[in-house]
Amino acid sequence: MPQLSVGDTAPDFTLPDQSGTPVSLTALRAGAEHGVVVYFYPRAGTPGCTKEACDFRDSLEGWKRAGYAVVGISPDPPAAQARFADKQSLPFPLLSDPDHAVMEAWGAWGQKKNYGRTTTGVIRSTVVVDSDGDVALARYNVRATGHVDRLRRALGLDD
Repeated sequence: MPQLSVGDTAPDFTLPDQSGTPVSLTALRAGAEHGVVVYFYPRAGTPGCTKEACDFRDSLEGWKRAGYAVVGISPDPPAAQARFADKQSLPFPLLSDPDHAVMEAWGAWGQKKNYGRTTTGVIRSTVVVDSDGDVALARYNVRATGHVDRLRRALGLDD
């Protein structure tokens, strides 16, 4: 699937969060002055995904002050997302995309190399959508460790 680039219109979506409540990109944008940080991760509770989610959690107040909402998306079912959110005290929505339709539309599903093998699955990615619904920044194949700090620097949000 093609990946999104700066200036593209971000595809809208509505997916269930960890409590089963539908959440749309439109609603997230409406509640955030500057935009939405949408990050895609392979599996709740794994070491890299936990590191990335906790980094977003620990910097969430800074994101909010800068006018951004944060949302995570994985193929996990809402119940797994809920356990992950509870265990790690994650105060932002974790959305379930089990058929990976949203991930495909956003370029976050496809072939990737893992330990020398080519597989198909979630490509760890982050896309920042501005308040108009356009892509302001897109990063694919990111490393979980240090990603949130690199993202904040790229957006000029160093505290």
